[in-house]
Amino acid sequence: MQEFSRRSFLRAGTSLAAFLPFATACAPSSVLGATSAATGSMDGIRMAELISTGAVTSSELVEAAIGRAERVEPKINGFATETFAMARKRAETSPTGVFGGVPTVIKDLQKWKGAPTFYGSRAFVDNIAKNDDVFAGRWREMGVVSIGKSTSPEMGLISSTEPVVTGPTRNPWDLNRIPGGSSGGSAALTAARVVPFANASDGGGSIRIPAACCGLFGLKPSRGALISAPSSAPIEISVKHAVTLTVRDSAALFAAAEAPKSDLAKTGRIMGPNKRRLKIAYAPDAPNKATLDAETRSAIEKTADLCRALGHEVIDWKQPVDGLEFQDKFLLFWAAGAAQFVQDASAFSGKPPSPEIVEPWTLGLAQRFLSRQDEFDAAVAYLKAYQTEYASWFDDFDVLLTPTVSTLPPAIGVQSPTGDFDEVMKSVTDFVAFTAPMNVSGAASMNVPIQWTDSGLPVGSMFSGRRGDDGLLLALAYELEAAQPWISRVPDIIKT
Repeated sequence: MQEFSRRSFLRAGTSLAAFLPFATACAPSSVLGATSAATGSMDGIRMAELISTGAVTSSELVEAAIGRAERVEPKINGFATETFAMARKRAETSPTGVFGGVPTVIKDLQKWKGAPTFYGSRAFVDNIAKNDDVFAGRWREMGVVSIGKSTSPEMGLISSTEPVVTGPTRNPWDLNRIPGGSSGGSAALTAARVVPFANASDGGGSIRIPAACCGLFGLKPSRGALISAPSSAPIEISVKHAVTLTVRDSAALFAAAEAPKSDLAKTGRIMGPNKRRLKIAYAPDAPNKATLDAETRSAIEKTADLCRALGHEVIDWKQPVDGLEFQDKFLLFWAAGAAQFVQDASAFSGKPPSPEIVEPWTLGLAQRFLSRQDEFDAAVAYLKAYQTEYASWFDDFDVLLTPTVSTLPPAIGVQSPTGDFDEVMKSVTDFVAFTAPMNVSGAASMNVPIQWTDSGLPVGSMFSGRRGDDGLLLALAYELEAAQPWISRVPDIIKT
């Protein structure tokens, strides 16, 4: 792809400077007032603005981010690999782009040229990326400076980030709890204010789940909305984007990564809320019968009340689907990916599949597929039919409101990939009861961190739409962010 100079960006009207007045106008006052390079209490757009005006250099912001990383990393373990030397060298070149010079991290499931890519697995510890992945390459064109690769569970296959290869990543809000997965390292590092946003991906909830656990904004884009490599999967469930401190960062990242060719209409850069009042279906009950804890149920009720207070119509609703049947078919599809990964890990390492190179959770999923692979085609047919069923729900309303996850983040170890397979499966499927339908349907969905427990833990609220409703959700997110800003909330670990 053509590389653009700062001058050509300005001439084309696509530079940060071209939209900063509009982005600033819609930002909460707590965002506008956040300017401390030392603490990281500002978003990526603010950082890029300071760089573009000459108030600070990329090297200064990157060095400050590295300093923050060195202070909190011993507590949270969010890096699979630190690439500080590479980051310092890149920052010195004053990279241009929408986020020119802004520090970030790239998820360990993404290739970033010159950096290791473990895929969260011991089998790939010697794997050095020769090139960027397609999506990561677009981020490089935006001008970001990656200071490291963030931790992920093995191949992103579980909702906790406790891979054997790097050890457990911890939630900055409570170090005894998980940060979610699979983008757990990205979420932990962003919540700890090491970086303002981080690369993430979502195949079953892996942007929204850690965003909920760590008090961040997390948009799962619609299938096909953002640039991606070609896929031969019968259903493409995974998409790539980010976890962010603010809505405006997510919106700007989204616009800069839109696919050049798609059957979806271009969303463009969403700058703020709109005046349209929405009909919101409020469905707090898990379709697979998982039980919500009291704090999660209280929080989602408060979110429904907030939407009413903002003038939206909120109706009570129940998902018309057999959640246990959907779960069974989705897990078989998910397990097929695990089976393929086991083969890939064996081929790369030159060792036979065993707990020596692949985690028990991954092996258990692979065995689940192998024992039922004659049912795979029927499961795919079910999931494809589900896409139409899901889309039909929105004939009667605009947006679906549910919890993001069913409980507060579990303790470290409860969802360990080395634990008893059946016990871990029960914990995982109950915890992530709400997120997978949007991956199957290809729909837009987002976690908005507007609720918190009395003890200071974030509780996610998930808003979902049809495929292609990314702009609708971002506009709603701006409104919610303005009503109940969250950026001023910071974990205690960065106050000490």
